[in-house]
Amino acid sequence: MTDPRTTVVVITHNRCGELLRTLGHLAALPEKPLVVVTDNGSTDGTAGAVARHHPEVRLLRPGRNLGAVGRNLAVREVRTPYVAFCDDDSWWSPGSLAGAADLLDRHPALCSVTTRIIVEPGGTEDPIVRELRDSPVPGPPWLPGPALGSFLAAATVLRTDAFRAAGGFHPRLWLGGEEELLAADLAAGGWWLVYADHLTVHHQASAARDPTLRRMHGIRNTLWFTWLRRPAGPALRRTLNLARTVPRDTTSLRAFAEAAAALPWVLRERRVLPRDVESRLRLLEPVQRASTARRYTG
Repeated sequence: MTDPRTTVVVITHNRCGELLRTLGHLAALPEKPLVVVTDNGSTDGTAGAVARHHPEVRLLRPGRNLGAVGRNLAVREVRTPYVAFCDDDSWWSPGSLAGAADLLDRHPALCSVTTRIIVEPGGTEDPIVRELRDSPVPGPPWLPGPALGSFLAAATVLRTDAFRAAGGFHPRLWLGGEEELLAADLAAGGWWLVYADHLTVHHQASAARDPTLRRMHGIRNTLWFTWLRRPAGPALRRTLNLARTVPRDTTSLRAFAEAAAALPWVLRERRVLPRDVESRLRLLEPVQRASTARRYTG
């Protein structure tokens, strides 16, 4: 089976071995997807290794670390109707790309399909899966699974045109909860996001990641999204809740300080979401407060 509907986009930075493992899994998929890799300024020989071992991959080398914007760069090269994101430490299960494309084919108002995440090497479900499966967001009866208020980039297939029309990932946000702003803007554009329990991505977390920096960016980006898109009351409540619940350490203090320093930019770009989208986000607030899976805020 081959499936020409979906291109896989991968961003990477100094994880050559893990990237080659991921590309090996992608090359073995029955769908035989096109793959575009953005090498975000790696200095460990990543580009040369990809060229040698996977010459079929479209390799982009911007020369610096663009964070999530590396995905935007790669999507410029995409000519298929759907784009699947994949991190260099994750990979898609056989048939899942085709299954997501089938859902998008059948439902023209659906823009993203997020799948079940299996943590390797143990083969267990990621704790976030329960939240996705039990999402409280209401959706129309035709939706082929639970409606979502956001998505996880490394486990999601999106409509390429919808991604481009929404502007992709915001360059300010870098990495760490960067999906929330894009997801809200997609919903504001009339699109629906869904969870599909029968489709799967595998994730073997890289040992090379910097969890402190990711947590700092995650808290900062949560604040920026809240101030950019939520009405004043909900924005204040979520800000105060974050201040009460994040660890009281230097990382959290830096996150709040960096977020506050950008208030002039936030106020210039602030655009409150439509009422129906805001109502969905309010339903998610109890889940977010109780979550043990949203690692960047806890």
